[in-house]
Amino acid sequence: MTVRTEIDKGTGVATVTLDRPRRHNALDQATVAQLAATWRDFRFDDAVRAVVLTGAGDRAFCTGIDREWDVPQPDSPYSADDPLPTVGPKANDLWKPVIAAVNGMACGGAFYLIGESEFVVADETATFFDPHTTYGMVNAFESIYLAHRMPPGEVARLALMGAAERMSARRAHETGLVSELTPPGGALEAALRCATVIAGHPTEAVQGTVKALWTAKEATRSHAFARAPDLIKLGNLPPERQADLFNSRTQGGFRTR
Repeated sequence: MTVRTEIDKGTGVATVTLDRPRRHNALDQATVAQLAATWRDFRFDDAVRAVVLTGAGDRAFCTGIDREWDVPQPDSPYSADDPLPTVGPKANDLWKPVIAAVNGMACGGAFYLIGESEFVVADETATFFDPHTTYGMVNAFESIYLAHRMPPGEVARLALMGAAERMSARRAHETGLVSELTPPGGALEAALRCATVIAGHPTEAVQGTVKALWTAKEATRSHAFARAPDLIKLGNLPPERQADLFNSRTQGGFRTR
């Protein structure tokens, strides 16, 4: 199993942990399927009233799609398969609040999970970046999620700088991507503390509030998502060229701001 779930029935808080630390908690086909099943199961579990999502180990929250996962694509120019459309809680019709607890790296497909969380708690080791453009890929879905959380200029800089720059936890807090900043190792405890408070409120009122907040941004997100596959199809380099760029990267060739 690549996703661990623990439910504290006393508090009503479930902790969901991406458990692939050797792969920086990257998302493979099994992990995506397990996450989707977990969110759907929570819909029917009255013992769960709030959720904390985190990553195992101290190096990464999640680094997006595992490079070893070969996602087949149709030949039709009218189709492009996104492997992550059901990885998040909202995509699975879960309206119980989800808090992301981030330490280490969060990049690429991690923003699907962050984008469908109510808010983010991060420790001082966290960094946020997206290498899509560096490796010849259009940064579409991730940027759309971030555009609902950060000022446009900050989203543009993160998306366009690619692997050359990482946003520090401090800067992420300043821009509103992160709601609370903790000392190293403190993000999970702080997120659980928030989740425990929220789980203690009447659940119907909490879920209605989550739905209301999501509804406020759903129209623009859905419209943008409808355009994203075409942009990706037009702008992505062929997979073999992407792999060449990825394999020729230099380790540590980035700055953190």
